[in-house]
Amino acid sequence: MKRLATLAIVLAATTTGAVAQEVDEATVGKINAMLAEMQCEVDPVNIEADDGGYELDDVFCADGQYDIKLDANLAVTEKRKE
Repeated sequence: MKRLATLAIVLAATTTGAVAQEVDEATVGKINAMLAEMQCEVDPVNIEADDGGYELDDVFCADGQYDIKLDANLAVTEKRKE
């Protein structure tokens, strides 16, 4: 019975879509440097690797707060004001 429950949990986790992953310190440093050029900053806990790129939540910029998506090369692909 335990084995069946474990299998069900694993299947549910793998079928619900991509799972965000932690980002290494070197990449966080590069993202922070790029954001500084944009007059923005983000708490590192709000940076997630997802679908070959990165999602940045609650980015604070000189002109407001944003959610930003980056591609694998750290180029902005979406910048949505909150």
